[in-house]
Amino acid sequence: MSGLLGNNVITQIGILVHDIDKVSQAYADFFDVEKPQPILTDTLDKTQAEYNGQPCAARAKLAFFNMGSLQLELIEPDEHPSTWRDYLDKHGEGPHHIAFVIEGMQEKIMLLEGKGFPLQQKGEYTGGRYAYMDTIPQLKVLVELLENDK
Repeated sequence: MSGLLGNNVITQIGILVHDIDKVSQAYADFFDVEKPQPILTDTLDKTQAEYNGQPCAARAKLAFFNMGSLQLELIEPDEHPSTWRDYLDKHGEGPHHIAFVIEGMQEKIMLLEGKGFPLQQKGEYTGGRYAYMDTIPQLKVLVELLENDK
C-alpha cells in the first residue's frame, strides 16, 4: 500500500484546452508523434455522471497521448457545468488533474472525503469509472481516481 490510494504511480495528467485540434497538433509536432483522433465522452444515460452531487450532462472531447509510463489527456469541455468547464472558465487552459489507477472506488472516495478531500465529479466510462476529488487547496491540482473493470 502506498499512501491513501494504495498506489503512488501517476498514470495520467489531464490538461484543459479551448481547441483540442490545435493543441493536439502542437503536442504531435513537439513530440514528433501521430496526432490522436479526439473522442467525445458518452451521454449522461451511459456515464451516470454527477458534478457536485447533481446529474452532469456535460460532455468533452478527449485526446490521449501515451508517453511511456504516463498518458497525457487533453480535454475540451462543452458548455455544460462540469469540473472541466468550471475550472477552464476560472483558471484558463492548463493542468487539471493527475490520475491514479485504484481498486475499490467507493471505499477510496469515502476515505478521501473523510480526510477533507470532497468528491467533485464522478462517472462511468466503457470499461470502468472515474472520480475527481477536490485536492486543489492542498495539492494545487485535482486527483482523479480511475478504476478499470477486471
